[in-house]
Order: sequence, then structure tokens, then C-alpha cells
Amino acid sequence: MPAPGPAAGRRRRAAVLTAALACSVLLAGHVPAAADGASPAPAPLSPSPSVTGPRLEWSPCRPGSPWDCATAKVPLDHADPAGRTIDLAVVRRQATGPGRRIGTLFVNPGGPGGPGTVQVPQNYDAFPKELRERFDIVSWDPRGVGSSTAVNCFGTPGEARAWAARPPAGFPVGAQERKAWTDAYEDLGRRCEKRDPDLLRHVSTADTARDLDLLRRSVGDPRLNYLGVSYGTILGATYANLFPGRVRAMVLDSNIAPRAWTGGPTQGEPRTTTFLRMGSDRTAAATLDRFLTLCGSAPAARCAFSAGSPGATRDKFDRLMRRLRERPIGSWTYARTVADTVNGLYIVDPGWPALAGRLQQLSQGRAPEPQAYPPAPPVAEPNPYLGDEQAAAVWCSDSPNPRDPAAYQGLEEASARRAGDAGRFWTWAAEACATWPARSAAGYDGPWNTPTARPVLVIGTRYDPSTPYTGAQAMAGELSDARLLTNDGYGHTALFNNGSRCISGYESRYFVDGTLPPPGTVCRPDRIPFS
Repeated sequence: MPAPGPAAGRRRRAAVLTAALACSVLLAGHVPAAADGASPAPAPLSPSPSVTGPRLEWSPCRPGSPWDCATAKVPLDHADPAGRTIDLAVVRRQATGPGRRIGTLFVNPGGPGGPGTVQVPQNYDAFPKELRERFDIVSWDPRGVGSSTAVNCFGTPGEARAWAARPPAGFPVGAQERKAWTDAYEDLGRRCEKRDPDLLRHVSTADTARDLDLLRRSVGDPRLNYLGVSYGTILGATYANLFPGRVRAMVLDSNIAPRAWTGGPTQGEPRTTTFLRMGSDRTAAATLDRFLTLCGSAPAARCAFSAGSPGATRDKFDRLMRRLRERPIGSWTYARTVADTVNGLYIVDPGWPALAGRLQQLSQGRAPEPQAYPPAPPVAEPNPYLGDEQAAAVWCSDSPNPRDPAAYQGLEEASARRAGDAGRFWTWAAEACATWPARSAAGYDGPWNTPTARPVLVIGTRYDPSTPYTGAQAMAGELSDARLLTNDGYGHTALFNNGSRCISGYESRYFVDGTLPPPGTVCRPDRIPFS
């Protein structure tokens, strides 16, 4: 899941354009009888069954584009359906095998703050072929994000750029930078409260889950097919507990533990941040160690940063970090390099070789060349505004974080003792929430074990720099009926690191006919990095 901070815009663009903060073959095109049969009595639903979905008037996003675009109007407040409405930008790629079509697969590519109208088209080829043939692939920019009615706390692009220049890149180092950081995010919260306070209180995950159920109705599916990655796993779990009888097939890939998101049963001031509760610091440290081990086990021709052995490569990385603390290379400070390293671990190919190349350039005293991005996808707005406030608006209103900016220095040092440099990055990633002005008016904090009409498939990756494998274990344990599929691989999400035919096969069979992998199934990548 992307984290906030002044580097978030750069990181989010890289995630959008190279892969993200997640991703086959049997029946004819109909919903299996098991999916339409009797199910446990559902919990109370909102909106009510009498509410119709918004009308979607599809048209090509651009002339000749294989993607269709539409705009859905939904209530700002689902408890007041006759009140103010907001717009949701929606995209669709129709099933390539229409005679075998099963229905619609809704996809949330993560975030919070991920624009589905860009990220899903950009990464369409990562979806297993069977899913592209059997389902219309649909995604949307969640409320508050991108081309939907968005949280935008600045009057002009120039104001947004001026604000983004204030906090240091990556995270703050030293008292002066800590003050610049906290002052900037306090100012951001004040600006947002002035611009549209009502919107800030209605961009929660529960609000978006209710939007998703309206979109399901709009496409005419009696039950939901859903693939959620990273933050999209919390969205999926929320939907499954608000609308348990409407789940046909749901895959949650690279999971956030529900109690880590909500803060658990503790009352009063939260003692730590969302990401530290999740264990993002520990899993980033473990993934970095694995990166350095595999890099050091390979020759420099395969991993540019290799020093000839795992131990020597770890030492080389530590020396580079110490040197950058004292002598930055141009704009490449210690903190910016740590942030770039964590983000560079998200996507294995081409991300890991590219990260090794940047680290090697820095070790030679040279600033890395700017990264090249693939062409934008053929959608209506391939580069929407994605300011830090959009991600912050969702999780600061949903998930509790310490409200005292002074607490973050102590949390940083504690995290650094257990997770090294990555701990500093993940601690400050949540500091925007310390002074965020709004809490959700209609959030959802559980329970998470409401019986669903069909089992949920949960996928966890062993070496994930953002959402730890323990999050997938927790998700599978907390949902009423879920099966855990282990990806003994690398990177953030199995979908966007879709290098395992084993994972793809199980995903496809599950979506097509509901077949779950056997309990305890472990899949491995088709190729080991740097091999």
C-alpha cells in the first residue's frame, strides 16, 4: 500500500505506471449453482435492496481504446441518499471470450489513494488469461481519489507544488527536518478542512464498500466477484461483512490484518501507528535482507550492486547508508534513498534489478538517472491529481494513529532498533494522521467474522515490503470462511508480481468455479530474482 509523504507522488506514479501498492478454466459462462444457492442469513445491509445502482453509460475512454469509461453518481452520505451526490470514475475492459463470459470482476489495486482507472488498465496484462476471457474487468477511482470527486486541498497546481516542496524527501532526519515535516502536514490538514469538510468525513472504506455494492447492481451481477490487493483487502473484508450474502468470489491479495487497521480493542490514544501495528517495518527489513542476500549470491552481471557474497553486499549497503547520512549525492539524501529502496522492493521485475542499479550508481558517487516510465494507458485521464491528502483522507479517518506529532520520534527509534532504516521510513509514513482534522462519519470497525455466501481466498507473500505474511494469516483467521494460499515469493502482491503459474492457476479456478486450493497450499515463483 502506498504511504504518504513528499515522495508519495513520485512513488505513486511509479506504482501506477510499472505495476502498483495486487494479481486459470472450467464451466460455461454462468454463475455456479453453489454461488446462487442458500447462504447464511446476512447481516443488515446498507443501502437497502430497493435502492438501484447508478446508471453507467459506457463509451470508449478514447477513440479506438479497448477500455470503456463511465461516471457513476452516488450519495455522499449513504444514510441520506436524497442528499448531495458525488461522481465515481469507472473503467471497463470487456471479456475477451464473450461467449464464455461469467460476469464482472471488480478490482481495487490498492492504496488508499490508488486510481483504479489508471492502475488496472496499466497492468491489465498481469491478470491471468482465464480471468480476462471470462470476466469484464472493471475498476474505479474510489471516492476522494483521482478522477472521482477528489480530495484536493489546493486552489491551483502551483499551490500543490509549493506545499510538496516543504517536507523533506522520504522522512525527516534531525530536529529541523522534523519541524518542517510536522508543520507541513499540520498545514495540509488545515487546508483540507477549509476546502470540503463534508467530503473528508465521507471517504471511509465503509463508504467505498457501499459504493461498490451500488456498482455491482449497476452491472447487473446478483453477487460480487472482487479482487482486492493491499489496501483493497481491507475494502474487500469490509464489503464481505457489510454484504455477506452478496459474495460470489473474493480474492484478497497482500493483506492488512483487520485489527491492525482498526487499532484493535484498546481504548484511548493509540500507542503506535497503522503501519507499525501491521508490521510493515519488520517485513520491509526482511524483504530488504532477502534482496541483498539474493543480489550478493549473484554475479554483478545479474545484480549490479553485488559485492560477491550476501554478507559483503549487506555491508556495502550499510556503508552506503552511513555515507549518505553525512554526504548526500545531489538530491539523494539518506532518507530519500531509504524510501526509494523500500519502494523499489515492491515490484520484482523490473523493480529489483533497477533498484540494484540505482544503489550501485550511488555507491560510485553518482546520482542515478531519472527513471523512465511506460506509456500511459488509453484512458480518459491517465494522469489525475494524486496529492498526499487523498491517501491521508482515507486512512486517517479510518485507522487510529497517535495524535501527538512529538510521539513519532520515539516510535521511529524503537522501530529502527528492530527494523533498521526501513523502520524510520514506515514510522513517519503515518505522521500526517497526527493532525488530520476529520474522522469517518460512517466507518466500520468489525466484526470481521460474519458468515459469507461463499469462502474467501486470501493470498499472502512471504517477502513483501509493505504488507507482511502475518497479515494474510490474520485475515484468513478473522474472516468467517477463508482459505489461505501462500506465495513463497517476493514483492508486494502476487498479482502485480505475477511470476507464479501456480498462483494464477488457483486464482483462476477459484473465480471460475469456486474451487479452493487444498489447505496449506504453498506456491513458488517461476523464477528467483537475479537467477
